[in-house]
Amino acid sequence: MSQAKLVKTTAAGIDPKQHLINVVMTDKSTFQIMTTWGKEGDTLTLDADPKNHSAWQADGKNFVNANNERLTKFKSKFGAFDFVGGKTDAPTDAA
Repeated sequence: MSQAKLVKTTAAGIDPKQHLINVVMTDKSTFQIMTTWGKEGDTLTLDADPKNHSAWQADGKNFVNANNERLTKFKSKFGAFDFVGGKTDAPTDAA
């Protein structure tokens, strides 16, 4: 689809205007992207991206859990569960 045709199919005055910003990845590499975030020339510094997030890592061991406090509270209340289906450290009601 040509860009001219694409422009004609968007509703005039409804779609937010996009502008160019700089994005800094966790390894300090940068790129530019068109977005509605911020203003022209602003810099968005990422604290999680495909280079350091466990969702995109094969081993998943180099991820720092930002919600560690919440996880600790959950484990203290409910115990440690194996969600795959194995043993659990959760207290049981043995009668």
